[in-house]
Amino acid sequence: MKLIRLVIISLLLSLVALSAWARPLVIEITEGIDSALPVAIVPFGWDSAAVIPVDVAEIVSSDLQRTGLFEPLDSGDFLSKPTGIDAVKFRDWRLLNASNLVIGNITQDSDVYVIEFYVFDIFKGKKLIGYALRANRGDLRNAAHQVSDIVYEALTGQPGAFATQIAYISVTEKAGKKRYSLQVSDADGFNPQSLLNSPEPILSPSWSPDGRQVAYVSYEERRPRIYVQEISSGKREAIASFSGLNSAPVWSPDGKSMALVLSKDGSPDIYVMDVASRDLRRLTTSAAIETEPSWSPDGKTIAFTSDRGGSPQIYRVSASGGRSKRLSFEGKYNARPRFSPNGEYLAMVHVGNNSNGAYRIAVLDMDVGTLRVLTEGQLDESPSFAPNGSMIIYATEQQGRGVLAAVSTDGRVHQRLSIQDGDTREPVWSPFKK
Repeated sequence: MKLIRLVIISLLLSLVALSAWARPLVIEITEGIDSALPVAIVPFGWDSAAVIPVDVAEIVSSDLQRTGLFEPLDSGDFLSKPTGIDAVKFRDWRLLNASNLVIGNITQDSDVYVIEFYVFDIFKGKKLIGYALRANRGDLRNAAHQVSDIVYEALTGQPGAFATQIAYISVTEKAGKKRYSLQVSDADGFNPQSLLNSPEPILSPSWSPDGRQVAYVSYEERRPRIYVQEISSGKREAIASFSGLNSAPVWSPDGKSMALVLSKDGSPDIYVMDVASRDLRRLTTSAAIETEPSWSPDGKTIAFTSDRGGSPQIYRVSASGGRSKRLSFEGKYNARPRFSPNGEYLAMVHVGNNSNGAYRIAVLDMDVGTLRVLTEGQLDESPSFAPNGSMIIYATEQQGRGVLAAVSTDGRVHQRLSIQDGDTREPVWSPFKK
């Protein structure tokens, strides 16, 4: 009965689908901060009469604005529009109360675009950085996100995560039939591509540490199997097809192992698979349901969900095995743990004692032990940290359908990501590209 219950919970809370074509996500800031810094981003210079295929400055402006930390100024108010250092007049930007200035110039060398840009501190009247990137036409949009990453780090001291991707599952329904799809898009929702389309459920996507592969669970043959698929080629392989449940795959930080949930020996338990040899090692042996593993960034421990205490709570076990230790104590339900990139926090789905049964995203401080609730939805689930730890993407509901949302780790900035129709669920943020 526990196995049946687990499958039902997975289908109700995690399953999603999509039509055979990919639609871009639309990102909307629903809450920012009052102290957002005014930043001037000047349209980049361009040395050709032809129209440049990508407006780099506009992408940088949109990236920075979505963080909620910055407020790009209207270019129509600019007193000057420099594209080189010598043309910068700090007085012009002080009059607009700009805190920082970004300028740039783009040249074309055969089939390669060269993006040269600078970031200035207006109050101090000095250049912070100067940088140049090279990209071909097809990579120009990604190069613009790389510019955003460099600018963001110059202004905050923290690496940006704009040139990353997100994977998610989405569903549409036509003539009473659902269509499921595993999608990958840029972090800003552009360039979506469908990795797999199926009339059967797909769930639990997980990125490899190098960002080149995605693992997931597919019911395409009417029972769950775990697959690993290459992003670029589409080549895939089933790595777990045991009797019973094959679920919740997640790579170790070094990419050599994978934690997963199997019920082949009885109740669902956490196993670790050697990716190269496919050898299995069982970590938990409880008669309870053990599921949703998550590796710590150092690869030494695995957090997971278990109902061994009577309700779903978060536990931790050494990656080499041993006794498990309970981590969550506040609230009547805590599940789907995910470590922050620095290992200091653990995001989870939380139901508080006085929340009227609402499922919300919360963050546990691993050192202090305090729990902070970040969201206010009724059915928020599947948290995933950005690789720089600044944001958490998650799934929620809006007007009866699944959408994606994001919240800063301090809870001050909120975003909503959605497609025009269909449900979107189970988002997972990619690692930094290597």
